[in-house]
Amino acid sequence: MTAARIDRSFERRLAALVNSGERSVLQGGRKGIEKESLRVTPKGRVAQTPHPPALGSALASPNVTTDYSEALIELITPAFNETWELLQYLCDLHQFVYRHLGEELLWAASMPCALDGDASIPIAEYGSSNIGRMKSVYRMGLGLRYGRVMQAISGVHFNYSFPGHFWPVLHQAWQARSGGQQFIDEAYFALLRNYRRHGWLILYLFGASPALCKTFFKGRDVLPSLQDLDENTYYSPYATSLRMSDLGYRNKSQADVAVSVNSLDEYVRDLSALIAAPSPEYQRLGVKVDGEWRQLSANVLQIENEYYSFIRPKRTAHSGERPTRALARAGVEYVEMRSLDVGVFDPVGINQNKMRFLEAFAALCVLKDSPLIGRSAEQELDDNHVRVARRGREPGLALALDGKPYELRAWAAQLLEEMSGICELLDHGDPARPYTAALAVQRAKVENVEATPSARLLNELSAGGEAFFYFALRMSREHRDYFRDLYPPNQSQLDVFRAEAEESLVAQRRIEAADDVSFDEFVAAWFAR
Repeated sequence: MTAARIDRSFERRLAALVNSGERSVLQGGRKGIEKESLRVTPKGRVAQTPHPPALGSALASPNVTTDYSEALIELITPAFNETWELLQYLCDLHQFVYRHLGEELLWAASMPCALDGDASIPIAEYGSSNIGRMKSVYRMGLGLRYGRVMQAISGVHFNYSFPGHFWPVLHQAWQARSGGQQFIDEAYFALLRNYRRHGWLILYLFGASPALCKTFFKGRDVLPSLQDLDENTYYSPYATSLRMSDLGYRNKSQADVAVSVNSLDEYVRDLSALIAAPSPEYQRLGVKVDGEWRQLSANVLQIENEYYSFIRPKRTAHSGERPTRALARAGVEYVEMRSLDVGVFDPVGINQNKMRFLEAFAALCVLKDSPLIGRSAEQELDDNHVRVARRGREPGLALALDGKPYELRAWAAQLLEEMSGICELLDHGDPARPYTAALAVQRAKVENVEATPSARLLNELSAGGEAFFYFALRMSREHRDYFRDLYPPNQSQLDVFRAEAEESLVAQRRIEAADDVSFDEFVAAWFAR
């Protein structure tokens, strides 16, 4: 087995940061969360009720919307400098939501509740405006292409941007020739490439979906890699995140879809080409049949968001602006890490240790040597992620890099060791050393696989003789009780959420009243931009 390589470039760059005199160089990065949760009935079935009006407009609300399904709530936070501020906001947001759910629950796990096929998953509705209809038609297309069941899987996305004072120091450490936004784009794309190389570590450390309810496969073939845990549960003995395996988002439907992260230009070029490239398979489904829209186009991708990746470069778009246009206009503003399962043991689905680790991991990815990734290497790196998702806790599991095998635990231990200096910089001036403490929690998972959340979840199921469905339903009730019992509530923030919800309903009506073209014309203009 090949020994883990020493990254001299990383050592040199980290030393440059330490010796820069700016000991707070990594502090103050902006952090935000997008967290998905299925609304379910008290008996654990997908809620068939509309998105609660008291939560505002799913089209126009800044913090409570829906993802694929009308029942799939998505909570969105602003960006904060401190993880505790972010966690507090997310906690307040859950409290607000639970005040308006009645008897319904937010499903506590990534893998969904009891399902009754595609028909049990209602597609999200966004009103009568052209943009609202476009969002719904896009989701109809996703259902036709991939099935609605896959779209019922939930996750947590961690958004991160480095502090402004970091860039001049990194520029010096890199000895870069480019400057300004071009340099920032190059740095973020170096991060993206290294996330592809090393992001499997996130699945090992935080994956929490090794089991699922058997109803997930109703009317579909069961993957041969899955085993019976009980009469209601399938599992994979060494899995970390079935959500991120070929069972979930890494499905065969997008196996041949490749988007380069070697540069911003290549990324925009490849995504744009996929949106413009016809697909014979999707052409057979039809775009507009008997006057009814089925999908936005018959191309490989309808829009940019259909391409699923572990991490995305992002730029806040102007109204009506496509994501690729926003990136081409102003460059990368932040990255969105998308491979996190919902933390079933965390009431809000994530915790501060996890967020602090992800912040340090982003710094690791931007500081490490990051060669360009050729087409042949992309498959090798994707295979590593799928292997860890399905078999990450398997004793002696090996991954591949540049055609050579690397033992997972040794590779993980090296990455965590390299992060120790980064965590010291992030801890500067804080005697509690929270980032170093967060790193220690992850080291324990590498040293003892039973400390991983995926192992913990399976152990709970086995020890209690409890099916995954009933375990997740029990945790959903516990989380509901946690938020309902929190006292005193942050009433001022809850009042802000209420006012924003009311304003979003007014905003939706304004959007609907402003439409002055037909839906067909609107879609044509969107793709012509």
